[in-house]
Amino acid sequence: MDRRQALKALAIGITTVSVAPSTLRAAAESGAKPASAATPATPAAPAAASGPFTLPPLGYAFDALEPHLDAATMTLHHDKHHAAYVTNLNKAVSGRSEVAGWSVARLLRELASVPEDIRTAVRNHAGGHANHALLWSSLDLDGARAPSGDLARAIDDAFGSFAACQERLNAAATTVFGSGWAWLTTDASGRVQVETTPNQDSPLTAGRIPLLGIDVWEHAYYLRYQNRRADYLKAFAAVVDWDVMTRRHRERQG
Repeated sequence: MDRRQALKALAIGITTVSVAPSTLRAAAESGAKPASAATPATPAAPAAASGPFTLPPLGYAFDALEPHLDAATMTLHHDKHHAAYVTNLNKAVSGRSEVAGWSVARLLRELASVPEDIRTAVRNHAGGHANHALLWSSLDLDGARAPSGDLARAIDDAFGSFAACQERLNAAATTVFGSGWAWLTTDASGRVQVETTPNQDSPLTAGRIPLLGIDVWEHAYYLRYQNRRADYLKAFAAVVDWDVMTRRHRERQG
């Protein structure tokens, strides 16, 4: 079984959840929609390996972003892929007094100071943890469709318009070769730019502050969109909450 077949098989296992007839009857009588075990109202984060880092809960139901981002993909993405980054990051820093008490952001900002024998693992797994934690909190089906305030002005200054910024982001995400991310980032002065990183590299390592990250690893979209990355990017744009990015820009750290 190849990687894509394995992803599909796991998705089938996630989505084939039966609902008891008694539950359906009770729901019909009350007019409520029966809950599915695959899409709980407030999904809890699964347990990760013990250590200083924990997997944050998704913050909304796995199906909350449908029809744009499907529940099976969100479940796999959060509960398997993100959880694995947290587990492996905890393993990498276990017993390492040199980085004891460091936050994920500090690990990435000061990556050159991380002991060389664990640096690659920290780069990959701290990056995967930070990137995904940022991603989940960037999305809302009913979120703001455009930035405001200082971020709107910074985008106009950098790109000419919000539409032009979106075109740049989409082009960057389209042209990432293989696995990686497209980003809207800022610096301490508030200037914004579009950039890309390979794998799970973080803009924090380059001294930039991520505002929005678009995950273009296959696991982020393949179950629903297969090789149609352009369709996934259109769907992703429909659930970005630009109020979140506006707040991040306002609260940027020096």
